Amino acid sequence: MSEPSGELLQVRYEGSIAVITFNNPKRMNALNLAMRMTMYERLLEIEANEACRAIVLTGAGSNFCSGGDISEMAQRQVLAARMRMDLPTRIIRLLVTGPKPFLCAAEGNAFGLGVSLVAASDFAVAAADTKFSCAFIKVGLIPDFGGLWSIARKVGHRKAMEMAAFAETYDAQQALDMQLINRICEPGQAFAVTMEAAEKLAKNPPVAMALLRSALNTGNDTLDQSIATEINFVSVLQHTDDFGEATRAFMEKRKPNFTGR
Repeated sequence: MSEPSGELLQVRYEGSIAVITFNNPKRMNALNLAMRMTMYERLLEIEANEACRAIVLTGAGSNFCSGGDISEMAQRQVLAARMRMDLPTRIIRLLVTGPKPFLCAAEGNAFGLGVSLVAASDFAVAAADTKFSCAFIKVGLIPDFGGLWSIARKVGHRKAMEMAAFAETYDAQQALDMQLINRICEPGQAFAVTMEAAEKLAKNPPVAMALLRSALNTGNDTLDQSIATEINFVSVLQHTDDFGEATRAFMEKRKPNFTGR
């Protein structure tokens, strides 16, 4: 499923990990419509691939993603604009509610929807010289690509308002301090460090991983909802072959072999 090198969005597999690369370095990996269409199509394939256990998003060249491609932005009628927003919302729903964990490896700039993706990810690594900016307001917009949900969920309502309204630039240490990212690494090493984390997540039992993501992303807004999620999900997980394999492996003092069943 690897893409030719000239494609604006590339997909390849490294073992059980699908690597999605934004390949528009001349525009700092800004996502244009063609890239978004390809991303949605490839994500449908990835999510349906049982051999894939994790997804890593990265950018070609020296940047992660500078946001949407401003050269394609234009004033539109409200109904046309609403239709255009359908695709990015489909993409972020797949990434957030799908069964496979997704991680971001950020180098250079992560602006606009680049911040939305980082915030929505399960694990994010940034090089020490990475810059982040929730820059939507500078072009008269508000966070999209799920950013209204993901950014506030990671950094809190008050900080999300500050980030979106002032559109200031934050360095990697500030991003770590506000819990926008998980880890800082040396420049040029974000992908390698992210892949190490992805490989660890890929070894987890797939059903438990899928339900953990669902529980944390959509099933814990209130105490009652959290308790209901625990009851529903744990009872399902205790019925899986992977749970039985884990208990046997523990008793036999060996590593479990998870099959996703």
